[in-house]
Amino acid sequence: MTTLRGPGFGALVISLDFELHWGVRDHKTADGPYRANLLGAREAVLRMLELFGELGVAATWATVGFLFARTREELERFSPALRPGYRDPSLFPYGEPLGEGEADDPLHFAPSLVDAIRRADRQELASHTFSHYYCLEPGQTREQFAADMKSAVEIAAHHDVRMRSIIFPRNQHNPAYAGVLREAGITCYRGNPRARMYRASDSAGLHPIRRVAGLADSYLNLAGTATVRWDEVVEPDGLCNVPASRFLRPYNPRRRALEPLRLRRIEGALLHAAREGEIFHLWWHPHNFGTYLEENMAILRRILECYQRCSRSHGMRSLTMEEVAEQALACGAPA
Repeated sequence: MTTLRGPGFGALVISLDFELHWGVRDHKTADGPYRANLLGAREAVLRMLELFGELGVAATWATVGFLFARTREELERFSPALRPGYRDPSLFPYGEPLGEGEADDPLHFAPSLVDAIRRADRQELASHTFSHYYCLEPGQTREQFAADMKSAVEIAAHHDVRMRSIIFPRNQHNPAYAGVLREAGITCYRGNPRARMYRASDSAGLHPIRRVAGLADSYLNLAGTATVRWDEVVEPDGLCNVPASRFLRPYNPRRRALEPLRLRRIEGALLHAAREGEIFHLWWHPHNFGTYLEENMAILRRILECYQRCSRSHGMRSLTMEEVAEQALACGAPA
């Protein structure tokens, strides 16, 4: 019989990068073709919460701080005086045209959805920074990131949310900012899968070949299961890294014939994690479900039903990122 390390069970972690237009504003306009996805994300959030509740699944929602604001005045009141000095001005978010609040600008404000997540059982609200901050882009500094995180923590606290986890926008994990995270009360973050194609980089480092390799890995086994052992979570600096295993790509009718391969990749890694007592971390954005919502929800249900079978057969559990960090810290020292 295999002796399982860590707490003695495998875990499914789901995280969502909740950002609406703030996450794509530098390359997609608010009134362009992608608007349908962004508006559809609002219904997708509620449908996912409903499904998670039905099947007893936990999730971590990394939320851009701007989305907490009820009004433009509130957003401006919590905005830092020190702002990111990106070399690429298209990344700077503070000139974005805004409405007065969620009623007339549902792409930039979402306090009702934040509240729905906060009230749902087993759902963690985490940080996606205040302004969808890019930690590896040229021009920005540690001090600017610290100011951004201070605003993120303060607006969350204003809405009765205490944040312990962070997901870096565009997965731009910057190890030099670990101290800023600890000072902000953050204990864990979502790192990138170990395979070279997923290595963190600024926008200039995202070579098209890496994108193609990542797409292919969704259907074919190029990077393995990307599951994580419990003793790999706690890092020497005290932060916990709960790395992503796989991006849940949205349904695409042009690749419909490949859907069984995509599902098999995910279910295979999930079963591996259950058998070996490891962690499988699946992530996506709500706006990925903004169109073809029924098809995307059907795939998600099949994945979660696979998790339920793993739970019954191997004792697998569904945990938030914060809960994984707590379990890993309770198991002992860093690897």
